[in-house]
Amino acid sequence: MSQRPQTPVVFQKASYRQRRVRDAAKLVPVFGAVLLMIPLTWQDDAQGATTNASALVYIFGVWIVLIGLTAVLSGLIRSNPQQVDKETSEE
Repeated sequence: MSQRPQTPVVFQKASYRQRRVRDAAKLVPVFGAVLLMIPLTWQDDAQGATTNASALVYIFGVWIVLIGLTAVLSGLIRSNPQQVDKETSEE
């Protein structure tokens, strides 16, 4: 069997960060689905109106947070695409 090279594997900082940001962007829908299911576990009180109103406010709040998170991650992904393309082609 041939021996492996003794040099450690070192990734470029920018390409490593881009990969982690892309991984985070892939997890946003899963994170959002879990957060949007939380109101299903809330118990109804006697009137039910307070719980429904607070669930609606919660759902729209989560929706706005997910939009903001996606916008931030999208901006980070597009920050410098030429540099990342050059680094990934060298690997």
